[in-house]
Amino acid sequence: MPSVVWFFLLIPLAVELAWVFWPAINSFWLSLTRWNGIGDPEFIGIGNFERLLSDPIFGQAILNNVIWVIGFGGFSVIVGLSLAVALNKPRRGVGFYRSAIYLPMVFSLAVTGLFWRVIYQPDGAVNAFLGSIGLGSLETQWLANPDTALYAVLVAAVWRQVGYIMVLYLAGLKGVDPTLEEAAAVDGASPWQRFWRIVMPQLSGVNSVVFAVTVIDSLRTFDIVWAMTRGGPYNSTQLLSTYMYQTSFTVLDLGYGSAIAVVIFALAIVFIITYLARAAKED
Repeated sequence: MPSVVWFFLLIPLAVELAWVFWPAINSFWLSLTRWNGIGDPEFIGIGNFERLLSDPIFGQAILNNVIWVIGFGGFSVIVGLSLAVALNKPRRGVGFYRSAIYLPMVFSLAVTGLFWRVIYQPDGAVNAFLGSIGLGSLETQWLANPDTALYAVLVAAVWRQVGYIMVLYLAGLKGVDPTLEEAAAVDGASPWQRFWRIVMPQLSGVNSVVFAVTVIDSLRTFDIVWAMTRGGPYNSTQLLSTYMYQTSFTVLDLGYGSAIAVVIFALAIVFIITYLARAAKED
């Protein structure tokens, strides 16, 4: 029997090594080379990483990623948590609202991007709504304007993500001890005090999961940006992931693209390990 168990464990392990770990390790090696996908890679050491330091598009992508992490993470968590609190208690129609809010998660990011791309067209729903309420002066080509394109894509990404965050917090709220809230209410605590001092500490485990998921999703966001703007206009929506893809598979500079991938990996690891270590220390 133990041999059978090990046999079934070794099969997924072999698949994981072949399709996940080996490509990841190979990406680290390629980041130290110059390679266009043909012939043998030319080893150049840290040349690609030195090139990153003077690359203005990489700098723009870093800045956009910072904005994305703050905006995507902040608004997704705030809105998702607010919806979870509002829809936590059973009442008539609450199941319908939960399903409706979670529904965007069913669609792929590419489909979501195409859907919002139609909405943002000059004759789309956004400009039509602004015109109907007398704010026609605010109408613009949202995805063609470098000043608004990134934030327009960010709104679409948050719209899709809030349902997922809501579900995570709904699961966490089910484990909150209601007697503690009742005792605090008897002692005269306000609803905000009860939520902040009683409920939030009990959601620390969920907060760790939400943080890790949000940071990872922020750093690997690709589909929705590529579907809506392909990093444009003028690299105003370029993220590390889109720049990595563009460099690797459009320009065919696979070594440089791998160096960007290594940076994404390093940023994700630093964020997540730092936060989890801090959370473990607080616990």
